[in-house]
Amino acid sequence: MKRFLKNGKDENSSKKAKMEEKLELPTDLKDIDFNPDTKTLDGRDWNVKIISWNVNGIRAVTKSEKFNYFKFEEPDIICLQETKCAESDYPESAKLPGYHIFYNSAQKKGYSSTALYSKTKPLAVSYGIDITEHDNEGRVITAEYENFFLVNVYVPNSGQKLVRLDYRRTWNSAFLEFCQSLDKKKPVIVAGDLNVAHNEIDLANPKNNKRNSGFTAEEREDFTGWLDSGFVDSFRSFYPDRTGAYTFWTYMGGARKRNIGWRIDYFVTSERLVGNIAASEIREKVWGSDHCPIMLLLANPSGAEEKINSNDNIAEEKENEEKTEENSNSSDTEENSNEAEKKENE
Repeated sequence: MKRFLKNGKDENSSKKAKMEEKLELPTDLKDIDFNPDTKTLDGRDWNVKIISWNVNGIRAVTKSEKFNYFKFEEPDIICLQETKCAESDYPESAKLPGYHIFYNSAQKKGYSSTALYSKTKPLAVSYGIDITEHDNEGRVITAEYENFFLVNVYVPNSGQKLVRLDYRRTWNSAFLEFCQSLDKKKPVIVAGDLNVAHNEIDLANPKNNKRNSGFTAEEREDFTGWLDSGFVDSFRSFYPDRTGAYTFWTYMGGARKRNIGWRIDYFVTSERLVGNIAASEIREKVWGSDHCPIMLLLANPSGAEEKINSNDNIAEEKENEEKTEENSNSSDTEENSNEAEKKENE
């Protein structure tokens, strides 16, 4: 078992070098600094990297090979939204080695759904927000770690002609209460597609979208209320005045090439966690979806957590569990009995 260390500067560097020998960095990713030398305001190095990405269909993005981006980014935690895939249908090519993977699938096939990948096995994982009305679309996965909760969320869209705006506002209220309940226990990081551009700076054409889903006064007001209750938009905490910073572009009209977009993907954190954030960035150069990934670099409050760094370790865990179960069901020989006792002691 190893610990969260700054990527590229730990004992896995030789393993990483071997991997890079086999993988050629795509031209469109060569300008990305995957391991920035950035620190928190009080001078601490980051030791946890979290990526959030609305992939708009996990099968489509893996077929395009854009999912290989993660082999260079090497995040500690990945939050995916809109996977549009049941766990039973999840493509093998999307099951990245070295991660524990958790799925929350919508009851409706090919709709919504989320997935969370973690190199550290969370203390606990839950699905939804414990309200039946809101928990049948696979929109929330919560992972508890030693010093924070991570909530992966895909917030409902208000729909064309705002047909789901009333439902969306009910969701907003319930989700805020859910986050506040977690925040009473330990700090919270919310990662995902929140389906709202908070202010005019957060989309290219605010005047033309004031009654469109994602930029209504009601949705923006609810988001303001969330931030006023003790949470922070991490990107704007670093870049309060940056323009042209978007995470979503419609496929129509060459919007992405012209950067006619919206910033609707966020890392929203508890206020008391802000001092532990070293960076909050947008990976706008990464294609493969109508959204791009976003990144959070964190100096974990305790300094470090145990980290599983290879698929071999996970496979070994599963193998040990299977052997333990087999041995517990058999007492035919003293050898089997001793082996079961050994595994139990481990």
